[in-house]
Amino acid sequence: MLTDKHCKNAICPPDKKRSRFTDSSGLYLEVSPAGSKRWFWKLYAGGKEGRMALGSYPEVGLADARRARDRVKLQKSLGVNPIQARRLERLKALNPSGDTFKEVALEWFGRQAPQWSQGHADRALRQFERDLFPWIGSRRMREIEPVELLATLRKVEARGAIETADRVLMLARQVWRYAIATARADRDITEGLKEALTPYRGTHFGAITDPAKFGELLRAIDAYRGGPIVRAALQLAPMLFQRPIELRGGEWGEMNLGDALWTIPPGRMKRTKDGKENGDLFNSAEA
Repeated sequence: MLTDKHCKNAICPPDKKRSRFTDSSGLYLEVSPAGSKRWFWKLYAGGKEGRMALGSYPEVGLADARRARDRVKLQKSLGVNPIQARRLERLKALNPSGDTFKEVALEWFGRQAPQWSQGHADRALRQFERDLFPWIGSRRMREIEPVELLATLRKVEARGAIETADRVLMLARQVWRYAIATARADRDITEGLKEALTPYRGTHFGAITDPAKFGELLRAIDAYRGGPIVRAALQLAPMLFQRPIELRGGEWGEMNLGDALWTIPPGRMKRTKDGKENGDLFNSAEA
C-alpha cells in the first residue's frame, strides 16, 4: 500500500509513457514523465477493464483518494455504473438555470419563442405569468404533485376560462417533458389531468353553402347602417375571402387599384414565423 511519502516522491522515468503506483482495491497513482500525478480506480464492466479518474495529487491526497474509491465501489456494489453516474451528473450541471417550475419554464420558453410569431409568444408568456407562476412557479419540478397542478388549472376554470385551462395544461405538459429531458423531473405529472378538467370543445362556424341563406347574408350586409369602416369591411369580406384581422390591418400601400389587386405581406398572414419572414407574397384579387 502507498504512503504519503511514496506519493510525494513518485516519479516516472523519461523513457516511459507513465508509471503506476498501486495502493489497494484497484486504486493507483499514475505519474507522467512531466511530473503530473493523477488518481485512478480500476474497474471491470461487461468483462472489460476500465478506469475512473478520482482527481490529481496533491490536490486530492491519499486519504481523500481512498474515500473517493470507497464511494464509487459502493455505487458499483449497488448496481450503479459509477462512470455513467458521473457523466450524468456533469450533464445535469450544464443546465443553465435551476429546477423550479418557473426557471425550467422560462428556459423552455427561451428556446421555443424564436420559432414562434410574436403574438403566440406573448400569449404563452402571459399564461405562464398569470395562471401558473403565481401558484407553482417557486416549487421544484420534482416536488410538484399532480393534484397541485390540477388545483392550479381549476383556478383558471373557476373564472369561466375553460379553453384557457386546456391551453395552460398543454403548456405545462411541454415544460414537464423538457424537464424530464434535462434531468429536472422524473415523470410527467400532466398525464391524465385532461380527463379531470371540464371538457372543452372548440366552436367552429361553418361556411354558408346554401344559396338562399347566402343571399340573406348579403342582404343583411347591404342593410347594415353602422359606421362606414365596418360597413366597407363587411361588403369586402365576401368578395376577398380574407380573415377579419387582415381586413382590419390592410394599408393603402398594399392596394393596386388600377389592377384591382391587394397584396398582403407575409408578416401579417397566418403562418409560422419562418413563413412570415421568408414566405412568398399572397395576392388577393378584388372581385
